[in-house]
Amino acid sequence: MFGNIFVEGRTKPTVMKFGGTSVRDAEAFSRVAEIVSSQKEHSPIVVTSAMANVTDALLDAFEAAKRDDSSKAFSLLKMHFDRHKNIAEKLLEKPRETAFLAELNLAKEEISSLLLRVERRSLPLQMLKDAVVSYGEQLSSRLLADVCKAKGLNARQIDARRIIVTDDEYGSAKPIWDETAKFIQLELNSLLDAGEIPIMGGFISANRSGETTTLGRGGSDYSAALVGAALIAREIQIWTDVTGVLTCDPRICSDARTIDVLSYNEAAELAYFGAKVLHPKTIKPAVDYSIPVRVCNSQKPNEKGTMVLAISEFSQNKIKSIAHKMGISILRISSARMLGSYGFMSALFQVFERFRTVIDVISTSEVSVALTLDNIDSLDKIVVELERLGDVEVEHGYGVICIVGEGLRASSGLASKIFSTIEDTNISLISHGASSVNMTFVVKEKEVSEVIKRLHDSFF
Repeated sequence: MFGNIFVEGRTKPTVMKFGGTSVRDAEAFSRVAEIVSSQKEHSPIVVTSAMANVTDALLDAFEAAKRDDSSKAFSLLKMHFDRHKNIAEKLLEKPRETAFLAELNLAKEEISSLLLRVERRSLPLQMLKDAVVSYGEQLSSRLLADVCKAKGLNARQIDARRIIVTDDEYGSAKPIWDETAKFIQLELNSLLDAGEIPIMGGFISANRSGETTTLGRGGSDYSAALVGAALIAREIQIWTDVTGVLTCDPRICSDARTIDVLSYNEAAELAYFGAKVLHPKTIKPAVDYSIPVRVCNSQKPNEKGTMVLAISEFSQNKIKSIAHKMGISILRISSARMLGSYGFMSALFQVFERFRTVIDVISTSEVSVALTLDNIDSLDKIVVELERLGDVEVEHGYGVICIVGEGLRASSGLASKIFSTIEDTNISLISHGASSVNMTFVVKEKEVSEVIKRLHDSFF
């Protein structure tokens, strides 16, 4: 859409996103500055999350203020303000420390005022929620920029709300791409041309009226991907606390290992089904502009991690990784009206659309539909609506296991090997064939770990 905006005399930029665990304390901040310094020749642009646990604390404070106790809500944040202060005292020389602490005190006053507004309901609560929670990234990006300057880097904090423009959907705003790309190019190219390193908070944005919005789950990764796509970056790096994407959850299999290369499709499936390193929204802008995404470990920066590319070769055993999600509920809807009729599935999906509830896995027969949900906030209302279409059965306590690899659908005998490996396990639901890279099935939650161990032992 915008073409290649490569600037002669400067390499394509590298977008480096650091998650909350990568900026959890003074040692982590110092390490991030060293990682950025090591890539100075690649025109880095840094996107940072809030410090670990800060976003959760801001959300807790918002909820406490909503319960009519804004002063108690503010007190919940003291230890996190102190964490920022301690890092500034350890890593910044006196003038910068003084300037940052003044910024921190101003943020405290603004947050206190916002929490009072929450208590009084003086503005829409979702608008206030986004405003409150945005301070995690505002403070971490300012502090990281100062730490980088103290390390001799020509860094500059950029307010992401000036360059990422969204609609008015507070809590999960959708970027307006044309405007966002234009502002990113105008703002960041001039800084890169001047040899500066832009440092911005992820997750936060603003609507056309200038009100703070947030990009929802995986928002910091999404911010990085938007910047990378707008500038046709050399690559987007996602720095976290694990070395790339693993063959399965290391908490289940201690011998899980890093995958060298994934395709965009494989990464998106893994992300959706529980691999927390990446989020599908992160992948989308990278896919659109064929930008490589590298997943790195900020605690082991010399390890290469996982590269996510447009196309990945088949692995020898066809399987790249095994992901899972817990806390799954199964809904079964049976109705003779389905038989030979049209419009039934449309009516079914409209129910979930009305309650903004995502379906994970779905399987159908002539007279019944089975599907899974991991969000059951509106389940009672959904069931009432579905009972107009047929008989509804609800079961809780399941887990989804997702096996991912290029060429799964075309591999004869693979499904047989998978299910013979776990032949004594009761499979409640299977989805295979909708995607060429994904086989998904549902088992009881208590059996998930054992099933994954067996499959990992068999295939890896």
